[in-house]
Amino acid sequence: MFNRRTFSKAVGLGTGAAAVSLSGLQSSASAAHAPGGAAVPTVPAITPATHTEFGTIKQVKAGVLDIGYAEAGPSHGPVVLLLHGWPYDIHSFVDVAPLLADQGYRVIVPYLRGHGSTRFLSRHTPRTAEQSAVALDIIALMDALKIHKAVLAGFDWGSRTADIIAALWPERVKALVSTSGYLITDRKAQLEPALPAVEHNWWYQWYFATERGKKTMENVDKRIALCRYVWTLVSPNWNFDEATFARTAEAFKNPDYAAVVLYNYHWRIGLIEGEHRYDRYEKLLAAQPSIGVPTVTLDAALDPFTPPGNGSSYRGHFTGPYQHRTVADIGHNLPQEAPTAFAQAVVDADHLQAPRP
Repeated sequence: MFNRRTFSKAVGLGTGAAAVSLSGLQSSASAAHAPGGAAVPTVPAITPATHTEFGTIKQVKAGVLDIGYAEAGPSHGPVVLLLHGWPYDIHSFVDVAPLLADQGYRVIVPYLRGHGSTRFLSRHTPRTAEQSAVALDIIALMDALKIHKAVLAGFDWGSRTADIIAALWPERVKALVSTSGYLITDRKAQLEPALPAVEHNWWYQWYFATERGKKTMENVDKRIALCRYVWTLVSPNWNFDEATFARTAEAFKNPDYAAVVLYNYHWRIGLIEGEHRYDRYEKLLAAQPSIGVPTVTLDAALDPFTPPGNGSSYRGHFTGPYQHRTVADIGHNLPQEAPTAFAQAVVDADHLQAPRP
């Protein structure tokens, strides 16, 4: 999930953050300035789980992968890429995608490497998952679909991936929505112990570092049970039904799922070194580069990884036009739990400009 050092102050979480209601989000959106002073479109409110399925899943060869993705909206509309996290899949955006499609966007929702119908093209390609490798997958997807520039929006691994692309390839990013703020991993900082409550939140990361955790991830039924348990911990107010979880759990049956997830968490805490092909990108990311594209950051008030301070702990990383919001009564899977708020953030980020003097 997250860079634990970014969230090293996350003790007594949720109560310390300033929470705003959905109506509060709507009023705060007025701070965004559309070109020519026009009003920013308002996304109609819907009940979560209004939609349950995407249409046909498409496939495209991109970089080292054959990437599976859902698509919605007009083919010539401005592009939005929605990026999921762990342990989730494209269904985190099953309500967000049609909301944005109705606003005229072409919405692309890819399965990340190791998830769903995304497959490696060669059995000889190492099943690695450095943060830059996942970001380069999305750049390759954009190239394969002939998308020069898009709004990027995500949570968890998806936020990190979007942040990296915005930092290293800003010319490819029209605007950014980053749930939980700045998530580019600082591996050096991760070598130091965090506060006990933070370490406790990361129990599964340490579990994956053991042989027991490895065996759990390599057993399909056991890893699905573990992922379901994580859902209940990080989204305490989300009363998802079994059908909702089962739709996403299908993505965890990917033959490369265990290898990719274990690699990512082992790499992140310094247990293994990454592939040399990614060293130059990781060197740039180690410097914690700033992000200058128009950005809306979102915090979920009930997410145990949300730091106190209403976004202040990462505000300095964003140097362009910027807004921050905290969404009340919502846990880690923010786009699926609060799709209207997430979709509105995408629209607002797309219209965000620097404040008038």
